[in-house]
Amino acid sequence: MGLPVAANEVKNYEADDISQHESEQQMEKSPSTYTVGCPPRKKFLKEFADGLKETFFADDPLKPYKDQPKSKKFMLGLQFLFPIFEWGRNYNLIKFKGDLIAGLTIASLCIPQDIGYAKLANLEPQHGLYSSFVPPLIYAFMGSSRDIAIGPVAVVSLLLGSLLQDELDPINNKEEYLRLAFTATFFAGITQALLGFLRLGFLIDFLSHAAIVGFMAGAAITIGLQQLKGFLGIEKFTKQTDIISVMKSVFHPFPHGWNWPTILIGTIFLVFLLVAKYMGKKNRKLFWLPAIAPLISVVLATFFVYIFHAERHGVQIVKHIKKGINPSSLELIYFSGPFLGKGVKIGIIAGMIALTEAVAIGRTFASMKDYQLDGNKEMVALGTMNVVGSMTSCYVATGSFSRSAVNYMSGCQTPVSNLVMSVVVFFTLLLITPLFKYTPNAILSSIIISAVIGLIDYEAAFLIWKVDKFDFIACMGAFLGVIFASVEIGLLIAVFISFAKILLQVTRPRTTILGNLPRTTIYRNIEQYPDANRVPGVLVVRVDSAIYFTNSNYVKERILRWLTDEDEKLKNKNIPQIEFLVVDMSPVTDIDTSGIHALEDLFKSLQKREVKLALANPGPVIMEKLHASEFVELIGNDKIFLTVGDAVMNCSKKSKEDV
Repeated sequence: MGLPVAANEVKNYEADDISQHESEQQMEKSPSTYTVGCPPRKKFLKEFADGLKETFFADDPLKPYKDQPKSKKFMLGLQFLFPIFEWGRNYNLIKFKGDLIAGLTIASLCIPQDIGYAKLANLEPQHGLYSSFVPPLIYAFMGSSRDIAIGPVAVVSLLLGSLLQDELDPINNKEEYLRLAFTATFFAGITQALLGFLRLGFLIDFLSHAAIVGFMAGAAITIGLQQLKGFLGIEKFTKQTDIISVMKSVFHPFPHGWNWPTILIGTIFLVFLLVAKYMGKKNRKLFWLPAIAPLISVVLATFFVYIFHAERHGVQIVKHIKKGINPSSLELIYFSGPFLGKGVKIGIIAGMIALTEAVAIGRTFASMKDYQLDGNKEMVALGTMNVVGSMTSCYVATGSFSRSAVNYMSGCQTPVSNLVMSVVVFFTLLLITPLFKYTPNAILSSIIISAVIGLIDYEAAFLIWKVDKFDFIACMGAFLGVIFASVEIGLLIAVFISFAKILLQVTRPRTTILGNLPRTTIYRNIEQYPDANRVPGVLVVRVDSAIYFTNSNYVKERILRWLTDEDEKLKNKNIPQIEFLVVDMSPVTDIDTSGIHALEDLFKSLQKREVKLALANPGPVIMEKLHASEFVELIGNDKIFLTVGDAVMNCSKKSKEDV
């Protein structure tokens, strides 16, 4: 039985040989007249400066200032910090009409949400409203996104509240808790602004899209579970955020600890909010319905509680929202003492998450309207508004996805919609906050539950599963970490898995065997192209990564394993062994000293096996370093080729000459 198989294998290799012969004839008709060049070596300082510029100033931000008079440079600098001076010159009544409608619409959505989100952060309701008054004003002047709606958001509110209550009890240490919240907000703003000024925005990209999807979904479920306290009217509730602790708090007092009038109110209005959201999605002309539904719910629920005195039947109400605009809180921020370090730590974490959400939202809507969003400029704007906000009794604000979507659908044209929203919140704080006294907590819980449902993006999770299983592990790791442990643990898992993926890709790059496509001089991955033929006596390997100290030893060993495996296959089939190894260097973007040492070790190992080494198409950076390390002299300049085809043709000719 073994003989026919061997005969077939020999026939296949004979077919490969014929195909190779055709390829060689093709190449002889149009031989390559080029050799691999080495670029002129740059001075170290010049090379270092160019690399630094490409890393931090890839968008060449100083280009508009070149060859400009001082007055023009000053105006351009002012426009960079305050984009309103750029788009404001072309502002007109038509644009204001769109911004006015959008601003009024998002104001009707933000007022009830802000009161509920403040409770998520364990703060008084007015602080949520404060955070939709001052920060949007600052952002309107400094922000570059036309669509972002600024204010408190559910995920950041929960994260901030969770981190703060780990340090201080929000009930027994109310004043210190509030001071720590303002301190964290201040340093969240400092973190965001510094990232923008130092052009370090690429750091937020270390949180992969998959990790963010999982983190957001887990946070949404955690937030929803936390709202069961208000939704069911439970008085004693756990401070833990994990699903097991929450479920114990929910079912331990059942049924006597549940307040049925509260459940009735919450259920009726939750159904109303979900129906309004569904209708808004089905019919784009009804986009305003889910936007004003929360305010309608608050007005109706407050009215019925007041008329029927539902608070006397155990329905928990807001009771009091402080009237008036933001008081100063500068003197409350910890600039020294034992709580300074805690405020810095919490601020950095909350600031990074807020930044990630805002930049993601801004990029999404910018792509939909086909304009460019300057990420670093956004960070400066967000940071400045949070620094100022921390001094005016606000907590961390950022771009809200739900409000930004409503803002976009309402026809906003510029950040003026944030100004309109801010003015509405101002008059609310000044005039009508006492009217929220009888607002039931159940309606706020219903509003938050309906809002966070949109954060569970199961379609994105399914797509991640189909595209990349490792990404799906990152997604589920963040998700499970949030719901079974805590928000901060979920965040740490998301960061850890994201870094683990980077390390895995860097330390274990792909290497593939290439074969020749029949009747061409093209060489491709034999797994991707089954018709690609191996070249007799020649093994062609491609390294799909830069070669650094983290992966150099692996790359060398993996190539030798390819060679060993191939030799064993050929030996079993009584076919001549490999005489030449061609390494396709075209995907290798860089190499360090460890990488060069690995190539030297590979060359020495091949010499012992009587296999000759050839390199194909190394880039300019690679060639420069190979010359500097004298590796070219080691293997010979005639062993470096412009293409894989050139290398294979040369190796095949030498093999025939030796015969």
